[in-house]
This record gives sequence, C-alpha cells and structure tokens, in this order.
Amino acid sequence: MSIEALIENYGLLAIFLGAAFEGETAAFLGGVIAHRELLSYWSASLAAVAGSFAGDQFWFFAGRYAGQWAPVRRLMERPALARATRLLEKYQTRFILAFRFLVGLRTISPIVIGTTRIAVGKFAVLNAVAALVWGQLFTALGYLFGHGIQQTLGHLPLHRHLLIAVAAAAGVAAAALLFRMKPSGRHP
Repeated sequence: MSIEALIENYGLLAIFLGAAFEGETAAFLGGVIAHRELLSYWSASLAAVAGSFAGDQFWFFAGRYAGQWAPVRRLMERPALARATRLLEKYQTRFILAFRFLVGLRTISPIVIGTTRIAVGKFAVLNAVAALVWGQLFTALGYLFGHGIQQTLGHLPLHRHLLIAVAAAAGVAAAALLFRMKPSGRHP
C-alpha cells in the first residue's frame, strides 16, 4: 500500500490521535497533507480540532476523577505544575483559552484545571473555543508551509514533503524549548 493510500484511508484518524496526544506536529502535518490534496483542508482541520478537544477533555477528567492514577500523579509532580496553578488562579478563563499555546503546559494544564472547582461545562465550552482556534491555526500553517515548499522546491514527492514539514516542526519545537530554558537574567 502506498503512502498516499495510507493517508487517504487513515490520515484523519492519525491527525485526530496525533492532535489529542502530541499536538502541533499532527495538526501541522494535516495541513501539509491537505495542501497535497490527499485530504480536504476542512476535514484535516476538523480532525485536529476534535483531537485537541478530546485529548484535553480526557486530561481534565483525569485530573477531576483519577487523581490517584499513576500517570496523573507523575504529571502532578512536575515543576510546571506550580507555574500552571499560579497562572490558572490568577487568569482562570484566559488561562483555559491559552494553555495549549504555552510550551510545556499543554498536558499538565487540563489535569490541573480538573483538580479545581471549575465547572465541567465551563471548561468544555472554553476548551472547544480554544481547540477551534488552535486546530485552524496549526493546520493553516501546515497548509501554507506546504504551499511555500512547493513554490520554492517544485512539486516534491510526498515522502520528502512530509520529511521537510517534520524537520521544520521539530526545528520550531526545539527553538521554543531552548527559548524556554534560556535564563531570563532575573534574580530571585
């Protein structure tokens, strides 16, 4: 089976699962694949939105109802927890809308939110709005990146197109991680 056939048959499921458990790279690659016309832009985008929403709802309920579950306990012990909790307490609604855009806080945040008294309905509505913006943004970036590569390098074979997209996404993620780890120059 060719890579094109695999994408046509399982691409939406892969984007959904990738957006639920990994994030930006899956949505970005969904856009690249949509640019290659193996999936429609809107189906790739909606799969990213639905995956992001479902993944964050899962982690929210894990925080709410499974606090003693080993993976939840390990996540709750991370240093990012204190940072996420401070931001959540100070900017509740804005934090829920923004956490998926904050490097290092995507998985831990819905767990932390789940441990608070925030209503399930409020979280679900805000999570849906944020997932819609996030899914559209990263899928569109992948689509535009695919267009730029095609304009620059011609019509590449799909596997090379995807490798370039993965390399670019990894480069952006590495730069964001390095930026986050860079000492701020502030002293306590």
